Amino acid sequence: MHLEIATEPARLDRPNEDFIAASPSAVVLLDGAGTPPGSDCGCAHGVAWFVARLGVNLLASVTNQPDRALTDCLADAITTTAALHPECDLTHPGTPSATVIAVRLTGQDLEYLVLADSTLLLEHTDPAAGPATITDDREAQVGAALRGSMDAVPTGTPEHADALRGYVEAMRAHRNQQDGFWVATADPAAAYAALTGSVPRADVTGFTMLSDGASRLVDRFHLADWTEALKLIRDHGPAALIREVRTAELSDINGQRWPRGKAHDDAAVATVTL
Repeated sequence: MHLEIATEPARLDRPNEDFIAASPSAVVLLDGAGTPPGSDCGCAHGVAWFVARLGVNLLASVTNQPDRALTDCLADAITTTAALHPECDLTHPGTPSATVIAVRLTGQDLEYLVLADSTLLLEHTDPAAGPATITDDREAQVGAALRGSMDAVPTGTPEHADALRGYVEAMRAHRNQQDGFWVATADPAAAYAALTGSVPRADVTGFTMLSDGASRLVDRFHLADWTEALKLIRDHGPAALIREVRTAELSDINGQRWPRGKAHDDAAVATVTL
């Protein structure tokens, strides 16, 4: 297994809330949900702290318990992480949360888990088939009905900051609900809402994970398709994809062409060749 990673914060003066970690048999990528200025999250430690600990606990569980289902491993990691900060209000609707991708390699199979809107690409042995794209779009479906006022004003303005805060707080009412969307927070039940599956190792040549700050080149900006994005990553490395994202963001800093919650987002890419 050959692994390459790249990650970059949205701003140098704020911590990166994306997280990547790997062992010889597993890779995990998490994307923390930031808390807009003026909103409370009930946690004194913050999103980056939560994401790093959840990611480490998840990687340990996935690696050290190869016969345990990935959903159970994530549930265990959520429970273990919650126990690290019992003094925080983990019932708060804004308690730190994260998207999760986990991939584990066994002797015969590649197992995967995807929770929320990060993206997993599986590369088939037949390149003509194109990559299989696995992402959980339930958050986007809920958000589409709530983001109108945010998208109507220029990014970076006080009006946009107010609308972003309102959007995030409105989304909290739908978080980890049967008719809403699911993310990893303090409730292990969310693990069992993840998309899971397995494919024979012999059928894939590699896989790539992207946080939504990196996948926006394809799924929001539509400046490439997944095959083109993978070629860029394979030919020039994962950092090249993030550079393309930043170039696009800077060309539309006010969000007029591509309305979005943040002009720049934390971005993370992990790519594996088998």
